[in-house]
Amino acid sequence: MTNGKWRMTNEQMGIFKESSEGTSFAVKVIPRAHKNQIVGVEGDALKIRLTAPPVEGKANDALIEFLAELLGVRRAQIEILTGRASRHKVVRVRGVTAQQIQKACQS
Repeated sequence: MTNGKWRMTNEQMGIFKESSEGTSFAVKVIPRAHKNQIVGVEGDALKIRLTAPPVEGKANDALIEFLAELLGVRRAQIEILTGRASRHKVVRVRGVTAQQIQKACQS
């Protein structure tokens, strides 16, 4: 699911924020890509390419589905907190630690 050509630095791993409600992080979505994949970190956001177009919530649904599969959680555990109509989003995953997300993103 990832391209395997990049590794997060210790500084980049700080993009994941844990709270009692779950782990949240910023995402930059690139819609209409060739395949669904994580391509790295851009600024303070995880950069994710998705095949879905950015219309009628399709890219948001694809993002949730991609993250659920990547992290091995139910779709209901993933929530887009901000940016539903933007390429820049903040996502929260319940029941998963920041370390688990970091590990999954780099596998």
